[in-house]
Amino acid sequence: MHHFENLKVEKEQKVLLVTLNRPPYNPLSSALYGELMELCQEVEKSDDIKVVVITGSEKAFSTGLDVKEVEGKSPVEMGRIGDLSRRASCALAELSVPTVAAIRGLAVGGGLELALCCDFRFASEDSRFGQPEINLGIIPGGGATQRLPRLIGLSKARELLFGGQMIDARRALEIGLVDRVYPPESLLEESLKFAREIAAKPLVALKALKRAINRGIEMSLEGALVYEGQCFLQTFVSEDGREGLRAFVEKRKPEFKDR
Repeated sequence: MHHFENLKVEKEQKVLLVTLNRPPYNPLSSALYGELMELCQEVEKSDDIKVVVITGSEKAFSTGLDVKEVEGKSPVEMGRIGDLSRRASCALAELSVPTVAAIRGLAVGGGLELALCCDFRFASEDSRFGQPEINLGIIPGGGATQRLPRLIGLSKARELLFGGQMIDARRALEIGLVDRVYPPESLLEESLKFAREIAAKPLVALKALKRAINRGIEMSLEGALVYEGQCFLQTFVSEDGREGLRAFVEKRKPEFKDR
C-alpha cells in the first residue's frame, strides 16, 4: 500500500483502517478524491484485505466539499471536480469487500455522502449529520439525492434535503441513517471489533453477498432472484463452500482459506 498525502492507512490483520487526513474538518478536495480512487484500486488488487474501516478526526468525519477549492469555479471546472467525486464515491460504494464508516463529530454535505457509500455507519454520541446544500442555494452533487432515499426512504430523505438542518446521533439512529451509536472514546475500537468479526468470514462468500445485495436492489425482484442464484453457485463451487458444507456434515469446524 503506497503512501498517501490526504489519507492515513493502517493495516491490522485483514482489516484496513483509513483515516481522512486533512484535520480537523477533513474537507474533500480533488486530491483526496483522487487518492480515494487509487486506494480502492489497491484494495481490489489485494487478496489480504477483507474489511475497510473509514474514519476522520475527533471533530469531523468530514464537512464535505472543500468550498475554498470550488467557489467561483467555471461550470466546466466544477463539472470535472463533480465527475471525480462521483467516480471516487462509486469506487468506494462498489468496493467488493464490506466497508464501515466510523463517524465522530460532523458528517456534513459531501462528508455524509462519503459515509453513505459505506455498507455500515457507526457513530459516536457526539456526532452530527446534515445535507445543508439547500442553505447555500445548491443541491448535493455527491450522491445524497439518490443514496439517502434508498437508505432511509423518500420522506425522511426529503426532510434532510429540503430542510438542510442538522440532526444528532440519536435521531440518525432512529431514522436508520446510522446503524450503531457508541460513546466517543469507544467508537473506533467497537468499529474495528465489528470489522474483525466480519473479516473472520470466508472471502468468496462475503464478496458474493455484497454483489448480490448491491446489484439486486437495482433489479426487478424476478431478475434479482436469478442473479442471487448465480452468486450462490459461485460460492457453492468455491473451495470454502465445499469445505464449509463438508465440515458441517463431518461435525467439525471448517478451515476456510478465502478461496
